[in-house]
Amino acid sequence: MLDLLCRCNLSTCMCYTGAMPLKRYGLCATLLIAPFITLGVPAQQTLLATPTTVAWGYYSAKAKSVLTVKSGESVTIQTLSTCGPAERLESLGVKPADIPDDVRRIYAEVPVADRGPGGHILTGPVAIEGAEPGDVLEVRIQKIQIDVPWACNGFGPGRGFLPDDFPYGRTKIIPLDRTKMTAEFAPGITIPLHPFFGSMGIAPPEGAGRYNSAPPWMHAGNIDNKEMVEGSTLFIPVNAKGALFEAGDGHAGQGNGEVDITALETQLTGTFQFVLHKARPGDLSPLLWPRGETPTAYISMGFNEDLKQATEMAVRNMITFLSRQDGDHPLLSREDAYALVSVACDVDITQLVDTKSGVHVVCPKALFTK
Repeated sequence: MLDLLCRCNLSTCMCYTGAMPLKRYGLCATLLIAPFITLGVPAQQTLLATPTTVAWGYYSAKAKSVLTVKSGESVTIQTLSTCGPAERLESLGVKPADIPDDVRRIYAEVPVADRGPGGHILTGPVAIEGAEPGDVLEVRIQKIQIDVPWACNGFGPGRGFLPDDFPYGRTKIIPLDRTKMTAEFAPGITIPLHPFFGSMGIAPPEGAGRYNSAPPWMHAGNIDNKEMVEGSTLFIPVNAKGALFEAGDGHAGQGNGEVDITALETQLTGTFQFVLHKARPGDLSPLLWPRGETPTAYISMGFNEDLKQATEMAVRNMITFLSRQDGDHPLLSREDAYALVSVACDVDITQLVDTKSGVHVVCPKALFTK
């Protein structure tokens, strides 16, 4: 084991190790973006969720960072769920001992004027030193931990994919077995857990102002993509100085579509490594929309109020990725890329309920034998 040296205050802990390996998963953004910047030995830091380290309901280019890191460094980030305050959880049957004190503090101490326009309580923002518009931030999701033995699922009047069928509200508490990694949804119905962060994003362009945390966009944010589990990577085009990463909306699991508007909502802590790719003048294949990568697949994304347009965007983004420049030559012609998506990739609905629908295209890495 490595020895750790940590220095902490009320909101953050900074820990240093003697060494930390830098991992990659298959073809990385070096095929697409200029080489990343690393300075010295990466440091390990921890960012706790406190009243002074959360952004309640928004991403913003003008948000003040609560932590600054260098490219190559990792941060362990604690987050809250979207299940509501402690009093509501207790009324639904959650034991007080199973509700972290952070929940009570944040709901009690974050001023109402600092909340919204969205409802997600996000931890951050974390600034990445040297990040500028035009760069790309690679976010490696190194570890995800479920912090509590419960999840909630709920819908409300006028919300979800079938609001006229369910014109009322309901919330259900679902016990989690973190040893077996299962959820007991109902007698005889057991759900395997695949935790991921519904919302991971950076600041949108400055002109977007205080951007609602609900709809995903070019900054990623509330993408609700269940493929982005531990071991996966998210690439996001940088829109503002410092990038300003935030995370939250923890899910213990989710079905594609997320049709009632929530998943297995729970509290997660994640460890993220940030790698900055500087813009390269004259780059013929810049990243314009978020892209994902797992150990087994490449993932393009599309977001739009219209599901058809979101699908078109996701397919076009995959065609762009597959036909990107490798030196002086494209990896595939656009025609072959279009055909490959049709014959060997999957076009999936990510979610249908976040104002902007999400669609993602999954292209298996096993297709590429060179």
